[in-house]
Amino acid sequence: MTATKQKYYFRKGSAQPLVFIAGPCVIENYRTTFEIAKALTALASGLEVSFIFKASYDKANRTSLHSFRGPGLKEGLDILSQIKAELDIPILSDIHGVDEVEPAAQILDIIQVPAFLCRQTDLILEAAATHKPLNIKKGQFLAPWDVVNIAEKIASTGNDQICITERGTTFGYNNLVVDFRSIRIMQDLGVPVVLDVTHSVQLPGGNGKSSSGQSEFAPMLARAAVAAGASGIFLETHLDPGNALCDGPNSLDLIKVADLLPQLIAIKQTLTNCSASKR
Repeated sequence: MTATKQKYYFRKGSAQPLVFIAGPCVIENYRTTFEIAKALTALASGLEVSFIFKASYDKANRTSLHSFRGPGLKEGLDILSQIKAELDIPILSDIHGVDEVEPAAQILDIIQVPAFLCRQTDLILEAAATHKPLNIKKGQFLAPWDVVNIAEKIASTGNDQICITERGTTFGYNNLVVDFRSIRIMQDLGVPVVLDVTHSVQLPGGNGKSSSGQSEFAPMLARAAVAAGASGIFLETHLDPGNALCDGPNSLDLIKVADLLPQLIAIKQTLTNCSASKR
């Protein structure tokens, strides 16, 4: 499959629809994942937004050995394949090793490289060689201008479908902070930039054997990111965040997402109108 045959999910420019990447942190089971995907699809329907459903088949970087990781590669991809077919929506998920790339590329519309793996050259090159669109999570340890090295690795394969997702920068122990300058800095490298608003309010390892979070700040970060010119928003949501098996403390309730999305689209439209009036 060549890049020219791919649908372009990530495009630069203020006139492009807002990219909205959303879903649960991890696939808990088919029913819960499908219900979240169905609700998000209905929410995005008819709105000026490019919706991409996300869910991880394996959370390989959980704090504790005993934390829930998901159903694994085969079962997880089977579930995502079913949801993709039933709802006719694009699907995104994480890969963690070179051996996962080929089977994941058979199902996923967008391949995501997790933040902790964003500098793993072999993984980046293998994923890029599929010519699938790639969403690269910028590591919490990485300066925004250093993303140019990731972009060069991907470009070396002839793949021009790349998006960088900002997810906050390590700020002392068990805390992250978003530097909104990074959106402009990375966009100036020639790539679309998305803000992961729910991982940015995560408190890594904040609960000792799991991460904590401050989901109440996620909507504010989302609005600020769109106002700062981000191409889109990435967020994790759940029917019942208090009982989610992964990242519940920083996930948004679906009801709050329903209130937030129209606000983000309105901000995006205002920026587009302002840009058009200056021409």
